[in-house]
Amino acid sequence: MDYRIEKYRKKIIEHYINNWGTNFEEKRWDKGKILQVVPHFSILEFKPNESREMWTYATCGMSTASHLSPIEIHIFSSIQDDSILELLSAICDYHNTDNNLDLDHTLNFGRSWQAKSECTFGLISLPYLDGPGLEIMNLGVGKDVHFYWLIPVTKNEVEYKKKYGLEALEAKFEEHRFNYLNSSRESVV
Repeated sequence: MDYRIEKYRKKIIEHYINNWGTNFEEKRWDKGKILQVVPHFSILEFKPNESREMWTYATCGMSTASHLSPIEIHIFSSIQDDSILELLSAICDYHNTDNNLDLDHTLNFGRSWQAKSECTFGLISLPYLDGPGLEIMNLGVGKDVHFYWLIPVTKNEVEYKKKYGLEALEAKFEEHRFNYLNSSRESVV
């Protein structure tokens, strides 16, 4: 592996460790073309602990330092779920084929987030549960990597966001006190 890519990956892992600890396993989705498109890509699976009662799946190497605006994303789950590895790998592939994803973007999962969930889309959001300590990592070369939260959302929620804006959708989330871990939740709109 290229030295610069390995150095970049190590910084990402250190950043996650500084925020979430060392209770993780590094995994790869080896089906499909992801390892041909981004051979250094992996996903860190953080187990629940005393302060976090959920599984956390975080990309490692979704972007590289050569991306104009490098990002990494994470998603939460109430259960351990290897299907999330496939989902994040597909998103990484999409991101690296001339579709630079960024904050506030929505994307179609092409399937349910989990089981028979109505959440078939994802919203790239600020990491509200973790704050700015997780959100920004300075690479030391005049560039930052942004770490965003991928929130599973429904098609109706995506349409609502397009029509009324992100702030209106976030207000609906708060109004309904939506449970971002509940894969069988109903749409808030």
